[in-house]
Order: sequence, then C-alpha cells, then structure tokens
Amino acid sequence: MMGFNDTEAASAAKAELRMQQALASSQVERDDYIDATPAEPLSKRDINRMAWRSLALQASFNYERMQAGGWLFTILPALRKIHKNPDDLRNSAQMHMEFLNVHPFDVTFLSGLVLAMEQNKEKISTIRAVKVALMGPLGGIGDAMFWLTWLPICAGIGAALALEGSLFGPVVFLLLFNALHFGLRFGLAHYGYRAGLGAISALKNSTKKISHAASIVGMTVIGALVASYVRLATPLEIHAGKAKILLQTDVLDKLMPNLLPLLFTLLMYGLMKKGYSPVKLIGVTVLFGLAGKLLGFL
Repeated sequence: MMGFNDTEAASAAKAELRMQQALASSQVERDDYIDATPAEPLSKRDINRMAWRSLALQASFNYERMQAGGWLFTILPALRKIHKNPDDLRNSAQMHMEFLNVHPFDVTFLSGLVLAMEQNKEKISTIRAVKVALMGPLGGIGDAMFWLTWLPICAGIGAALALEGSLFGPVVFLLLFNALHFGLRFGLAHYGYRAGLGAISALKNSTKKISHAASIVGMTVIGALVASYVRLATPLEIHAGKAKILLQTDVLDKLMPNLLPLLFTLLMYGLMKKGYSPVKLIGVTVLFGLAGKLLGFL
C-alpha cells in the first residue's frame, strides 16, 4: 500500500515495483483477443454477483501473487459471459492471476472498471496497466476511509454504548460499519462498470486530496479516542513539609489533561516504528500495568 506521506518519486518507484511484480508472473500468450467483437453488456445481476464474490478476495492470499486468486474468483463468471472463445478466456484468466494487491473494500471499483474494459475487448496490456496503476490509489483511499476514519468512529460509538452497559454496543458497531462497507462495495461495482475508462483520470486527479482529507479526519478521531479510552493515572503524592501534592490532579492534569495516556500512546507508537509487533506491545502493556499496581505507581 502507498504511504500517506510518499513523495512523487517514492510513489513512482512503488508503481514501477508493482509493475515488475505483475510482469514477473505473467503467462499471457498474446496481447489481443482472438474474438475482438465487443461482448453484450453485463446485467445488474452480473455486477451484483461480482460484488458478492469479492468478499472472498483474500481467501487465497499468498506472498507470491497476493490477492490474485480471489480476484479471479471475483470476476470469473463475468469473464465466462464475455469471452465465448476458450482461448480468449484462458488468456484473460492467466493475466488476472498475476500479482494484485488492493484494498478489499473498494476493490469492486477496479473489478467493475476491468470488466467494462474486458467487455470492450481492450488489449490485455492496457487492462494490466490499469490494474497496476490503480492498486496504490485505491489502497490509499481505502486505508484512509475505512481503517483511519470509519472504523474508529464506529468502534468509538459502539465502545461508548458498551461501557455504559448496553448490549447493543457491538450490534451498533457492526451495523454502522457494514452499512458503509456494503453500500460502497456494491455502489462502486456498478459505478466502476458504468464509468469505464472515463473514470481513470478523475480518480487519479482526486486521489491525493481524498486521502489527505480522510487522513485529517481519521487522525482527529484517533486523538479523541486516545483521550477517551486510554486510561492511565498515578496515585503518587509529593510531600513538602505538611503540604501534600497529588502528582496526577495537582501537577499533570494542570499541565495537560490526559497527559499520561498521550505519552503512553506515543511510546507504543514509537516502539511499533522500531519494529516491535503489536503482540509484544500488548504483553508489555499487561506487564507494565501489573508492575504499576503491585509497586503502587499506577
């Protein structure tokens, strides 16, 4: 996936790497289809079926071709309807088994777009180029929209209800999250198919702005979640003669409310940047909490 702060040179280098990975696993015999006559348009039922099958995109995930197996499974019924010539179908399937790595929630935009190109019997190299070119942009938009924005918002609402004792907390979380998830999954499938090649330039022009705006919203939400749900306080006291100063309420909270949760979160972030796995950090947090309780500084 593309990073949010990548320079143009870094993004171009990643795009070139993805192209090399795609070409490395290519087994395509020819660039043109034998039957070059455009196929009949796909029905709404065909597009909906494709969107449903996209749920299995990562079912055969591997580190050689990433999501290629699930991608071919997603579009295979439509390819069979488009390509009546068995050699064309085999050639198309071989190309679609090449390396693919895209966000699983907005993949249907790409699959709808690709099916429109397949229906028009575009050159295989052109279809491949579109797939490779849109992997990064769709990954960046998907990460910013879902993992950094919508997921924390829905989780925050559900967690707030759960903390108040409501059994509907998990239900509300799942309903809110999947309302957008499935709405976009099916909506983007039809939009991508209808838009065809005309959507490519518009998507490329808007990608950076959409990712940047969504990232700002997501960071704001995460900051609010840190202040609301990371609980860390100290009972330590400072004695100066007969005066007693509570370190938490009289010092830290006066400097900045929720300062300790912020510092602990930044510590965890710094350790993750240094390569510590989330599992190790969970273990460190548990041990730190137990030690703090036993020694009396938490």
